[in-house]
Amino acid sequence: MAGIFDGLCAEIAAIPVLTRIGRVQELARGTLRVAGLSAVAALGDRVAVRTAVGVIGGEIVRLARDGVTVLPDQSPEGARIGDLVEMLGETRIAPDDSWVGRILDPYGQPLDGRPLFRGTQPRPLRAPAPAAAERRRLGARLATGSAVFDTFLPLVRGQRIGLFAGSGVGKSTLLARFAQHVEADVVVIALIGERGRELREFTERTLGPHGMARSVIVTATSDQSALTRRRCAWTAMAVAEHFRDQGLHVLLLADSITRFAEAHREVALAAGEEGNLRGFPPSTSHTIMALAERAGPGPEGAGDITAIFTVLVAGSDMEEPVADILRGVLDGHVVMDRRIAERGRFPAVDVLRSVSRSLPEAASDAENNLLADARRLLGAYDRVEPMVQAGLYATGSDPVVDRAIRVWPLLDRFLAELSPEGIHNSFARLAQSLE
Repeated sequence: MAGIFDGLCAEIAAIPVLTRIGRVQELARGTLRVAGLSAVAALGDRVAVRTAVGVIGGEIVRLARDGVTVLPDQSPEGARIGDLVEMLGETRIAPDDSWVGRILDPYGQPLDGRPLFRGTQPRPLRAPAPAAAERRRLGARLATGSAVFDTFLPLVRGQRIGLFAGSGVGKSTLLARFAQHVEADVVVIALIGERGRELREFTERTLGPHGMARSVIVTATSDQSALTRRRCAWTAMAVAEHFRDQGLHVLLLADSITRFAEAHREVALAAGEEGNLRGFPPSTSHTIMALAERAGPGPEGAGDITAIFTVLVAGSDMEEPVADILRGVLDGHVVMDRRIAERGRFPAVDVLRSVSRSLPEAASDAENNLLADARRLLGAYDRVEPMVQAGLYATGSDPVVDRAIRVWPLLDRFLAELSPEGIHNSFARLAQSLE
């Protein structure tokens, strides 16, 4: 019978026995100045502002001796000087095994109409990464269900990769394919700043019942506050760490880190930080890197978090701040090209611009030689493609180019193939494409 009432006991334990109260002192620039909480408040604590029109949640973003600055979750319209501000305390999340198959918001509240109990062990949202000297190395290669990732861009257990793409090039569909096919015990999906209408479409049609059965979805829609959107990524990571610490392999899919960074920018600017990195505050780099470092191989006795972070890049600009920061800290990056998508090949991965840092260790010598040959032919065709299309290339001018032109349709078709039979079968089909 032990454990039956754990969820109920955790809910009861979370009820505060003492509440600290402050009062609104000033309203300015979308923030509230609150007096009476300076002695007990900490940066990042949650508060509830009780106005005449309802309760407004918020977070403390600046501390001073004479008061604290609160960034509200919504417009402070209706708030008045003197309104009561209730101290809610530290922001933590208490994941539970029963969250698998569920949809929740960044505060651990269910969004699928069913009750959801919190776990017995609250976790900090911004936990430190495992100690670097205690982490294991990257693990075995994972089957992904996609030929291009089973061969050219292998994914291994504990790896962290970035998926760099503009809007509308098949990024969400590719994430759903990973959620359905990548070998993992649990899948945690963070939908950060997504359009509200897309949630059910993603869960019911794109992800499907099979993918949903092993997934936890944490979502914050685009109309929610910057605090909620930023918290979405942290909550998803804390949920992933909950399962990792049980020795499980967790696949974390975060869409997108760009919206996470934009939400952090709004919060940081409200706290008084200046934007000097193309409009992003200096703390953006550390915030993104600290999130990414929490994923990866765990210490001995724990599991691993294999993470895929998406980045929105306008015009395929890989030098914009968020893309540049994330690319430098990850174990590989995958570039999706709109031109490839427009001619109908999905996933629209540009193999020549993409890198998996698990190679060459993740493949055998024979497989690495095969990949090198295929990349050489793709590169040769890419260089002469304008000439071929214009009819300016003369057959026989270059044997390598001649071979590249001959096998390119087969390689292009291979890059779009599904791979339900596994990695070795994918390499066999790649070898056939190069014959």
